[in-house]
Amino acid sequence: MTSLDIDAVRAQFPAISKHNGAAAPVFFDNPGGTQVPQTVVAAITDCLINCNANLGGPFETSRKAGEVFDQAHLAMADFVNAGSPREIIFGQNMTSLTFHMARSIGLLFDEGDEIILTRIEHDANVSPWLLMARDHGLTVKWLPFDTDTYEFDIGKLDELLTERTRLVCLNHASNMTGTINDVKGLTTKAHSVGALVYIDSVQYAPHGIIDVQDIGCDFLVCSPYKFFGPHMGVLWGREDVLKTLDPYKVRPASSDLPDCFELGTLSHEAMAGVSATVDYFAWAGKTLADETYRARFSTAGNERRQLICAGMQFLSDYELPLTQHLIEGLQALPGVTVHGITAANAMDRRVPTISFTAEGHKPSDISAALGRQDIYVWDGHNYAIEPASQLGLMETGGVVRVGLAHYNTLEEVDRALEAIAGSLG
Repeated sequence: MTSLDIDAVRAQFPAISKHNGAAAPVFFDNPGGTQVPQTVVAAITDCLINCNANLGGPFETSRKAGEVFDQAHLAMADFVNAGSPREIIFGQNMTSLTFHMARSIGLLFDEGDEIILTRIEHDANVSPWLLMARDHGLTVKWLPFDTDTYEFDIGKLDELLTERTRLVCLNHASNMTGTINDVKGLTTKAHSVGALVYIDSVQYAPHGIIDVQDIGCDFLVCSPYKFFGPHMGVLWGREDVLKTLDPYKVRPASSDLPDCFELGTLSHEAMAGVSATVDYFAWAGKTLADETYRARFSTAGNERRQLICAGMQFLSDYELPLTQHLIEGLQALPGVTVHGITAANAMDRRVPTISFTAEGHKPSDISAALGRQDIYVWDGHNYAIEPASQLGLMETGGVVRVGLAHYNTLEEVDRALEAIAGSLG
């Protein structure tokens, strides 16, 4: 296991560090939203005290708010390796942003054009496109995943692509199975017929380095509250593609990027928190990771990008053995099925979002039993209607979902396994 100073990490998170002893809650609800470092709390507080004004005013608080605005776009540009902060668009959340962008993207298409969705998506990367297809008379095709391997057969996309394919919407990592999908390979295939590619990286962003230049996609969305930040959504779009879109906006709003796609007044305090969140990963790269990690990313771009990559890789390496330990512990329990990749040599092909069912037990009963012991997990379909349906789990209450983060410990995993075993009788 990567030698992580876990005490130093946990000390950064007030929701964790305020508790001591065995009775401390176990935050395994991370796929639905993570805890935040003190630096994020401080940045939000400082913004509300010292920068609480709208943009464009000839006075100090407005100028400071403008700096918060600009720094947040720069921070997320570094986080995803954008070509410019003009390519970063903030919104309320990933779902809202996707519905918003679908209105403009849909105007590019003609009746009878085709879009491709996948059966492993969160519904936020499904429903906006289904409604867009309905409104514009588009044909929807579906890319299935293999229910034995929990991965795509990338060749199946070739069978769906035609000269009329205009958009392919892809999941970076599943919020149910945890599978990390080959978005780069799938993007290359989609681009071979001239289709745009829209990627949902919400579940991947807390656990892996995002490089939109390397992926080659056209749009990518993520949610800072899933990677230790405040409740916001962020979209990256390739600048030359964004400029082809007709934004839905009020008339006085700027027509420049990214303003034309950022509706109304954004939460400046949350944007301050997003900058601090990105800087948290850079702190991890500088303070927690050793020089070998920083050296691996010496050509990553500016110094913050280098440190973000080093920190993210270091923290991800810490999570891998925890994930394997949890999966192996679950598989040792009678009647338990883990719905996702389980091979020890394939942990790098999944994020630590682990879903399971137990024969003869409702997922809601298991999660409630754990909740009574201050172990926080989710149950149900978790908005992953397509994979839950393909796996035949919708009618039986979905799954129990346990999600690890780098502030979790081996002791917490063992505590959860013991509690799960107890709930199964």
